[in-house]
Amino acid sequence: MKSTCSLSAAGEVALRAPEKVMSLDRLGVLHQSRLSFMRVLLRRLHRQQWRFERTRWEVDQHGVGVAVYTATGPQRSYSLIAFANDLDPSKRSDRVIAEEWDATFTLFDGVPEQSDLDRLAGNVPKQEAGRISGSELSLSRANRSVRLFDYVRRCLADGRQPESHELDQVGYLMRTTAVYGSGKFGACDRRFIAERAEFAEPFQTELLSVLMIRAFSTDIVEHLAAVDNPEQAVPLCINLKRRLGIGNSTGLGMAPFLVNHPTLLNQWIVARETALARVLAQSHVTSTEIDCFTDRLQRQAILVSQWQTSHELQHTRIKALSHDLDHLGKFLSSMDWSGHLPWQTLFTWAEQNLSFEGQECVVSLMFEPYPRLVDELSATMSNDESLHFAIDGRMPITELQQLLAQNYRFTESFDPQSHRDNARFWYASEEKLEPRLGERFEEEGADLEHPLATARDVAALRTALAASECTQTAEFLLEQPQYRHTVRRVQQSKLHPYSEVTDNLISSAMLPIDLLRCKLSFFGAVKFDPRSDRWVRITMYQHAPVLEEIGTSGFADDWIYPPLPETH
Repeated sequence: MKSTCSLSAAGEVALRAPEKVMSLDRLGVLHQSRLSFMRVLLRRLHRQQWRFERTRWEVDQHGVGVAVYTATGPQRSYSLIAFANDLDPSKRSDRVIAEEWDATFTLFDGVPEQSDLDRLAGNVPKQEAGRISGSELSLSRANRSVRLFDYVRRCLADGRQPESHELDQVGYLMRTTAVYGSGKFGACDRRFIAERAEFAEPFQTELLSVLMIRAFSTDIVEHLAAVDNPEQAVPLCINLKRRLGIGNSTGLGMAPFLVNHPTLLNQWIVARETALARVLAQSHVTSTEIDCFTDRLQRQAILVSQWQTSHELQHTRIKALSHDLDHLGKFLSSMDWSGHLPWQTLFTWAEQNLSFEGQECVVSLMFEPYPRLVDELSATMSNDESLHFAIDGRMPITELQQLLAQNYRFTESFDPQSHRDNARFWYASEEKLEPRLGERFEEEGADLEHPLATARDVAALRTALAASECTQTAEFLLEQPQYRHTVRRVQQSKLHPYSEVTDNLISSAMLPIDLLRCKLSFFGAVKFDPRSDRWVRITMYQHAPVLEEIGTSGFADDWIYPPLPETH
């Protein structure tokens, strides 16, 4: 099998072809990397020496009240406002239809005054039923991971630390069920803050919120332990705090994002593929770089051993990944690192011997020794989508057809008469305005379908263009304006070759969790645990520095990988 990356005459490695990278069976097994937005955020916070302070803690013996955490950077401050709740266990649910949670949060732009807290107390706990303002950057909520939360609470109340292996298996005390931003429910629209350096990369406001929610999750368990046994309770030690991240339950609401933001998706994938090409082009490798890669491989194997799931498909993938990492370790023990282009040799071997899950894990691992090659690419992962929205009416129909032939070969097999190819439709639920997936031939509602069926729409456009006598795009769209949306996508692909998921997203065989996995890997999530083909649980910030370590010598950018066992 030939490697999908090739060396040019100039000594540069070409990016992998979009048709190789953009299929769901590969996007659905992506892993976190140095380019993931959580790691980008923490590097910035550390580099700029941000300070974090819990400025208010008014929580009673029942765990009800308000807390405020303020992050202060070179130019601005942001405050997480947390409303703690004594939730009836019967009301605890990860589903979007829930109406109460163990805690609700908002990220405030600045430092709130009492009037802000009073206003938000009447809205944030209601979540979708309430409204926030342009002074708030995110809206979120979380529930306890009850078994682990109660275990840690009992341990601390008894004056002892919990066992680390118990923390590692779950990885978090609380699990968010939504983190809304970008104008939703009245929050500040991203365009008003996109020019701020700390929010230049995608999803930085949401991930800053989650980082501070993590601190609340350990504070609230310590508080309740002290309530249970004020004479004997102890705080959680800092080494164990690092072992706890934040969980998240994510469903279909996230799935359409990659389709609705094609040029942004292109930026993410191009950055990742460029990083890979840069590493593969290294003609020689140092012992320090080899040691770094080997260390991360060993620690990745530990992470995989802690990765639990009851989903049959993901269980099979984890088993294959574990085998892949073991196989890779044996290969490395006899690999000749002194040869020309050693990373290309390793990558070619991985393509020939490992599963897709293993191959993409190796890609992420290869980034680790090269911050000088990789990290700067995070600055390219945002874009102004409005710059690419206008349709070029002057484009000749022949050029439009060339783009279809070049970038949309995956749509040529679409059969408009096939029930399998047309099995589903995307729509928004009336109650929560959240994306949902309907069964076209079993359920009503297809008349409310959202334009996410790229394969079907492009196939229809191809047929319409072939039958048209028009010579320019504007002329064609005047006659058939129903194709405007699809023509725009096709034209965007001219400069954005990685903008399309190359699968039929309404096929009966499509797995929405693959879309979720792709996006969440760019966030920096680990331990993907699908609960069905339509929603997944993940872990974020496990092993990350705690807030008081950011900006100090205690910060390490390899935090995403679990520590190796201590040897004595």
